[in-house]
Amino acid sequence: MAFGWIDEQAELRARAGLVRTLRPRPADSPLLDLASNDYLGLARHPEVTEGAARAARDWGGGSTGSRLVTGTTELHTELERELADFCGFEAALVFSSGYAANLAAVTALAPHGSLIVSDAGNHASLIDGCRLARGTTQVVAHAEPDAVRKALAGHEGTAITVSDTVFSVDGDAAPLTALAEACRVHGAGLVVDDAHGLGVLGDGGRGAPNAAGIAGAGDVVATVTLSKSLGSQGGAVLGPARVVDHLVNAARTFIFDTGLAPAAAGAALSALRLLRREPERAARARAVAGELHARLTAAGLEAVRPDAAVVSVRAPSPEDAVNWAARCRTAGLAVGCFRPPSVPDGISRLRLTARADLTGQQIERAVRLIGETRP
Repeated sequence: MAFGWIDEQAELRARAGLVRTLRPRPADSPLLDLASNDYLGLARHPEVTEGAARAARDWGGGSTGSRLVTGTTELHTELERELADFCGFEAALVFSSGYAANLAAVTALAPHGSLIVSDAGNHASLIDGCRLARGTTQVVAHAEPDAVRKALAGHEGTAITVSDTVFSVDGDAAPLTALAEACRVHGAGLVVDDAHGLGVLGDGGRGAPNAAGIAGAGDVVATVTLSKSLGSQGGAVLGPARVVDHLVNAARTFIFDTGLAPAAAGAALSALRLLRREPERAARARAVAGELHARLTAAGLEAVRPDAAVVSVRAPSPEDAVNWAARCRTAGLAVGCFRPPSVPDGISRLRLTARADLTGQQIERAVRLIGETRP
């Protein structure tokens, strides 16, 4: 029978407690949200939603084609120009998602015969980029610059190192300065995914490369998503202009994909301008994360110290993590639940996201509910 193997896979997932289901949420959810990636609380900000609405009125519901045909509007180029300027890079290129941006950066910058050095904790989009690239991938120990140096030293020719700047599972930051130095010694490029750094780290939220002092370097490329701190949708690659020009001509997820919807571009541009005016939002997100961690550990929970806005709380098993998250939801709190294969170390977690707009009372309530519903 066609697709008969799917039933076997479903049964195996159920036995392991790894079944995933969709849970549509209403427009006006009563839950306290510590599950989304809306780090700065901008997804529903009036300026951001008006930016989306205005763009849809001016440009229509969709971009109508690939970026190289009709999918590039003046709004896209305006967003690219302001993103590059804000983050400190020479140029930017907007994609329909952060996933597409990562696939583009890795595949287009790792030709046949090249080496890709990939951190063991990287996001699935970077991993898939490595799989699709024509270069050879060597996975190295998590956040270990010495392992990167060793891998690069054993290769002659073109090479890149790819890493998250802030890892989405535990919220720990990569040693970007040391990674950049290791790459530079061996003439390799550094490609970093700053999905969880933009809007949270760096001067006024300018991102982890800015914080590490490597933004704008000729051998550094950064990818970002517009769907987290900027409360919109889409992604971008930031880097030297010649790298961006190369992506326009070589990146399949740019050439063959429909351009980002104007409404998403308008929302992201409005959020970026708001962040410029209110840079304190970035510091507030980090402060909320620190307070969540302090209160959780004081309550006897095993929480990982956050380097940005992600706070991870360990669970005894995948089943316990699922049930814990469900009890939190019943109590009025939405939290993330990370289980294998989403976690590289096999340890299941509740994943909390600190938002700049959370109040002290909301933080206290969240910690109390997590403690009361623990396995």
